[in-house]
Amino acid sequence: MARYTGPKSKIARKFREPIFGPDKVLERKNYPPGQHGASKRRGKQSEYAIQLQEKQKVKYTYGVLEKQFRNLFTRASARQGITGDNLLKLLEARLDNTVYRLGIAPSRSGARQLVSHKHITVNGEVVNIPSYQLKSGDVIAVREKSKSLEAITNSVGGKAINKHTWLEWNASELSGKFLNYPNRDEIPENIKENLIVELYSK
Repeated sequence: MARYTGPKSKIARKFREPIFGPDKVLERKNYPPGQHGASKRRGKQSEYAIQLQEKQKVKYTYGVLEKQFRNLFTRASARQGITGDNLLKLLEARLDNTVYRLGIAPSRSGARQLVSHKHITVNGEVVNIPSYQLKSGDVIAVREKSKSLEAITNSVGGKAINKHTWLEWNASELSGKFLNYPNRDEIPENIKENLIVELYSK
């Protein structure tokens, strides 16, 4: 199953945002990577370059590869409403992202691993596809035999987990419910989705 496995701090520095979570390297070196570092003079970016960079940032943030991303965009375009908003809603409805949002894993890559290793169920059935699209009312839970896993207990222990209005968390059962698609203003990521729509509209 393909995914990005390269240096995360380098990518975070490229976009100057902690897209993989808190990053001490980014805090020390908040400038793009490269031989010349902060001193390198960079020309003004073209409109296309800015749009492409925004798309790349979203792909890295949600751990989605190009073909998956294009398919999601096609689905978002076919739906009623604003295409950019629809795209983010579909990304948020991915199973691995929801496991991360519920606090079962500390990162999206950690959530992806839990799903792939069959530690997560949806409506009582084991689902090991990270890109699985959730629907309103779906119940996401930690598999019974996986509830004692250290990675999971460390992640859910002592945290204010129920902080997203489109999700409901049951701490005693280690389960959550996907209530509905989030509104754009509820999604905390710093994303300019209109740039991605413009890029694919060319």
